[in-house]
Amino acid sequence: MKGKRVLLTGAGGFIGSHLLEALVQEGATVRAFVRYNSRGERGLLDELPVALLREVEVCAGDLRDPDAVLRAVAGCEVVFHLAALIAIPYSYVHPMDFVQTNVVGTANLLNAACFHGIGRLVHTSTSETYGTARYVPMDEAHPANAQSPYAASKVAADALALSYQSSFRLPVVVVRPFNAYGPRQSARAVIPAIVTQLLGREVLELGNLAPTRDFTYVTDHVAGFLAAADTPGIEGRVFNLGNGKEISIGDLARRIMAVVGRQLPIASEEVRLRPDASEVQRLLCDARQAREVLGWQPVVGLDEGLALTVASIRARLSRYRAGSYAI
Repeated sequence: MKGKRVLLTGAGGFIGSHLLEALVQEGATVRAFVRYNSRGERGLLDELPVALLREVEVCAGDLRDPDAVLRAVAGCEVVFHLAALIAIPYSYVHPMDFVQTNVVGTANLLNAACFHGIGRLVHTSTSETYGTARYVPMDEAHPANAQSPYAASKVAADALALSYQSSFRLPVVVVRPFNAYGPRQSARAVIPAIVTQLLGREVLELGNLAPTRDFTYVTDHVAGFLAAADTPGIEGRVFNLGNGKEISIGDLARRIMAVVGRQLPIASEEVRLRPDASEVQRLLCDARQAREVLGWQPVVGLDEGLALTVASIRARLSRYRAGSYAI
């Protein structure tokens, strides 16, 4: 990416902030698109080193505003599209907000990319689009089965992105990360939620302990995004990014207890359960295409990644509300 002019939407988010670091380190000229708010906050960008941020053009706006998106894309060669509403519980409360941001916002970006003749657009999907596994491991041919409004909005956004490749020759590549974790992730996600409770409470309150997930450390995901932007001849393709190993939420909690060095009783809280038909019971990634085509391979194992994540949360524990599952 050295010397490339890059737009990164969702730069203030979890994966986005790590991807921004990597892009700057590789020598890209980065424009970071963040959602405007009246407090002037830029999400996780505010936690990055000041020296690094001096190398970045921060552009505040809203994906739902086509004019703002058109200006953000101008002059860029590569677009990484990570911006989205992602909190599944919130999608049950305000599903139309997800449609406007994740679907209409993506359409605005695709139109802007077409207008400006972007050389490559890397669009971010999610393993939630698959729903509960019908077979494992789950490859890119696995049927989509949106079990939440969030997942439905991402299925629609994926379809839009790929349709622009077919209809308008927009060079789109879709990456589909399975569950990411690592430093700076919010306590909305399960691993930081478990860690923060272990560090500040006497009972670990979780939802359903039986579902399994395939966790991948955030820097491994970032490597997959970079490969998707740089590999020639892959336009119109979808690539899963995951470790190919599953673990139940209950076993994950016990694994984290061992890393933290503290054992707590687990209480399964009804408030954390999804609606019955919305719970994704099993996710297990088949990333063979990413290995064979992108040359991508995850390198951080779960125990190593958990240790790094726990150390990061300990160092910034004051930024978390222990056990908070705020929507």
